[in-house]
Amino acid sequence: MIRFAVLGRAAALAILFSGAFTVSARAQEVSDAQLAAAREAIASLNVTDRYDNILPNLAERLKAQFIQASPNFQEQISNVVDEQALALAPRRADLEKEAATIYAKSFSVEELKAISTFFNTDTGKKLLTNQPLVSRELVRAAEIWANGISRDLTSQSSEKLRGVIDATPIQAPVVDTGSAEAPAADAPAKPAPTPAPAPKP
Repeated sequence: MIRFAVLGRAAALAILFSGAFTVSARAQEVSDAQLAAAREAIASLNVTDRYDNILPNLAERLKAQFIQASPNFQEQISNVVDEQALALAPRRADLEKEAATIYAKSFSVEELKAISTFFNTDTGKKLLTNQPLVSRELVRAAEIWANGISRDLTSQSSEKLRGVIDATPIQAPVVDTGSAEAPAADAPAKPAPTPAPAPKP
């Protein structure tokens, strides 16, 4: 049992050290100037604002689960979960760092500075503010356009094909009689011979 505990601690330490080395190696891939420019860019773009509600939503979901299991301890559950959520709030900086690293790897320092410069202007801020509305309107316009194109394509193609199909003579289908010969048409019946006159007495 002691051996398993020692092995477990050794494995945990190995994982922690490997994670630390991975983060360190990843951080070394970009320079401090790139990270600084990337932070300014993501701040001007409000890139991570959409993730602000992740921790509060997780806390509310966890409280609901605990309260459902132990409804008599609702107040204690809420207090404990809120306290732990606040303790985890500083880890929001980890997400900012990851976002900055991603942008630093994707753009040069000059490009990041250009992004920051533009999106800090009134025009850039207006673009960010109006982008969701513009995107919805664009999707709606594309749907209307596609419906019109589909209607006209169907109508015009049908009209053209109607002229081609109607002008083609219709051929009678060939009946396959197999190897048996087709029965000959009945010949007209010959008139019955006139009976001979009876001999006179």
